[in-house]
Order: sequence, then structure tokens, then C-alpha cells
Amino acid sequence: MTELNKLVRQSVLKMKPYSSARDEYQGEASIFLDANENPFNTPYNRYPDPLQWAVKEKIGQLKGVRKENILLGNGSDEPIDLLIRAFCDPGKDAITSISPSYGMYEVSAEVNNVEFRKVKLTPAFELDAEKLLRVAGEDSKLIFLCSPNNPTGNNLSRKEIHKVLANFHGLVVVDEAYIDFSSAPSYIGELSKYPNLVVLQTFSKAWGAAAIRLGMAFASPEVIGLLNKIKYPYNINQLTQEFALRLLLDENKMKEQLVLLLEGRTLLERRLRELPCVKTIYPSDANFILVRVTDATGIYNRLVEKGIIVRNRTNVALCEGCLRITVGTEEENNQLLNELEKIQS
Repeated sequence: MTELNKLVRQSVLKMKPYSSARDEYQGEASIFLDANENPFNTPYNRYPDPLQWAVKEKIGQLKGVRKENILLGNGSDEPIDLLIRAFCDPGKDAITSISPSYGMYEVSAEVNNVEFRKVKLTPAFELDAEKLLRVAGEDSKLIFLCSPNNPTGNNLSRKEIHKVLANFHGLVVVDEAYIDFSSAPSYIGELSKYPNLVVLQTFSKAWGAAAIRLGMAFASPEVIGLLNKIKYPYNINQLTQEFALRLLLDENKMKEQLVLLLEGRTLLERRLRELPCVKTIYPSDANFILVRVTDATGIYNRLVEKGIIVRNRTNVALCEGCLRITVGTEEENNQLLNELEKIQS
């Protein structure tokens, strides 16, 4: 990897970060007259911990990393945006990713006026590392790889990802939003081996907490320090921090739900194979299944009329004729299947 100080935007490197009232003292205190807060309505009258140390401490214990290796964001979208703003000069640098994949990488690039390059996966939804590196070139600062990938559902080849990590001069961001549904190990365990690795995870999927909008980025303390430098001071509110701690203290509940979802995925795959309207079911390492059907748009519209919403991916590269179906409860899965069974072709 190129030296970090050469990768980061020079304006970011030189800037003096905003210092909040809660950043300027150490230790314990009982009277807070520093932040112009209302003294009533405790505890929600106070600004939240700007660095969320209690939540990071618990996450670090579960993930086997130091809290200094963690950034918390408003969903995974915030760290995606922060990485672009920290490392990519608008109108000059580029970002490279795969296609099809999560759409917010491209949206965030466009918002920040950064060129976005897409490298199509193989017909088997696999990554070609050499092609990706060629397209990235010298002016790409970031590569985004979603694994398990959305909307294809599969893990990308570790061998190919390791090639990218070993040969790319910038940061490689591996988005693991769906990693809990996969048997593959997280790339968090490889942070010490690859200083240019950033791993994204989220509370939205396996933890069942999409509404609290809490994403996690794991990277070297140096990269995390740069992201902390430019993030909004109180980006994670107190209610979110409290709810996240409650979730983290009951990890067994998440694991029990995870077992049910994996069992549901297996049953859903098996029953979908029996339907005349289903042509192909692609292997999934996520909590959804990509299914090629006889008439994606027609079947999608028919399901909408019955109040059942899936995702029509027929206009996405390599996903022509495909629906993406999230694994629901047993009752929800059965209602979906009952409607699909009525479609004879």
C-alpha cells in the first residue's frame, strides 16, 4: 500500500478537527456546565459519547479487535461516505468496484464528484482480480468489494480478494453486511496482515436492527483516526448506543434467530426448486436468495398485488430475469410460496 499520508486528501491531513466539549476533559465528573445543555430530562439532555467507547468495547470483545480499530457510523453508508471524503479528491481521484453490487458505493461517489469504475463479475458471479486491478489503475484510491455480495448472494473468492489486497496501492474495503449468514470467516481477522484493509459490518441484518442505523468499520488505528477526524461530532445518538448495548449483551438471541433464518433459507431454496416459474436458484451465503424466473416483472407485479414485496433485479447487470427474495419468517415464506405455486409458467 502507498504510505497512508500520501493516500489521504492533503486538505484532510492538514485540517484541525472540530473539538466538542466532551473531547476536552478526561476522567469522571458530576457537574456538566460545558456544553450549554439543558440540566433537566436526564439522561437525554446530555450529548452522547462522541466516540461511543462503551459500545466499541463490547463490539471489540465479540470481534476480537481493539476498540481503536472500530468506527461506528449511521448505517454502513456513513463510513462508505467518510472513506470517500477522506481519501478521494473530487474531480481527480477514482473508485473501483464490481458489478452487480451494492448501489450506495456509486451513489456516494457521485455525491462526492469522484469517478466510479465498475468491473463486471464473471457469469458465475465471481471476481477477476487482475481485471479489477487493471481497471483501478493508479488513480483509484479505493476498491469496494461486497462479500457476500448483494444482489448475487455469494462469497467472492478469497484467493482473488487476497490478490487485490496484495497488489492494490490504495484501500480495499470489504463490505461484510451479510457475513453472519456465511460459513466463511470474516476478514476482520486479517487486519494485522493487510494495513490497506477496511472491513464493514452492520447491525441491520443478523442483529435484526436496521431501524437503529448502526454500521461498523474495522481498520488500522491510523485509518480509523482519519475517519474520526472528519465525522460529525455526535454521529451516533444516545438511544442507538443504548439499544446496541442491549443487543450486544444478548448475543445468544441473535444466534438463535440466525439458526432459524439459515434453516428458512434451506427450506425456501428446496421448495422454490419445485416451482414451474423458477428457472435457476443461485447459491446464497446471505439472508436472501437470487432466483431467475420465467417473467420477473410480471411475477413481481403479481406479488405486489397480493401485498408481498420482493426485489425485482431484472435491470441489473448479470441478473436479467431475476428476483431477489429475502428469507422471512416461516409464515411469510409460506405465503410467498403459495402465491408462486399458482403461477404455472
